[in-house]
Amino acid sequence: MSAKTACTAPHHHVHDASDFVAVVERVSRERGLRLTPIRANVLRLIAEAGKPVKAYELLEWVRNGNGVGADAPPTVYRALDFLMANGFVHKLESVNAFVACHHPSSAAHSVPFLICSSCHSAVELEDREIVSLLERRAKELGFQPQAQTLEVHGLCARCAA
Repeated sequence: MSAKTACTAPHHHVHDASDFVAVVERVSRERGLRLTPIRANVLRLIAEAGKPVKAYELLEWVRNGNGVGADAPPTVYRALDFLMANGFVHKLESVNAFVACHHPSSAAHSVPFLICSSCHSAVELEDREIVSLLERRAKELGFQPQAQTLEVHGLCARCAA
């Protein structure tokens, strides 16, 4: 039996960017983290996009006055590093883009993603059994996993129809 949650629905769970940022602000306070205005702005832009966003797109949006923050690339990359390290966003390695985590109040975690090659949507497939199986098989082979990136490319139900 798979340990799935309802988060496998093909809709992004960050429906309201302001509410999402508010949750991350609360979680940051609880964890003793500093969510600066620049970090919060980058997070808001990712949440508002509703699809994977590349760093250069974020930088362009910040430079065009879309919110608060410095417009230097290192500033945006530092904000992304903070957001990833604390489990607020995920990086999709194969497309070099970022998405908001469906559960920002949980600890940083590995999740497989389903990425549509047509519309570029990304679904966070929360199935702990898959993550555990990969880790267990790696350890059986004497491999010590440090991070997991599992991204499956194909067509979402809407694009396949």
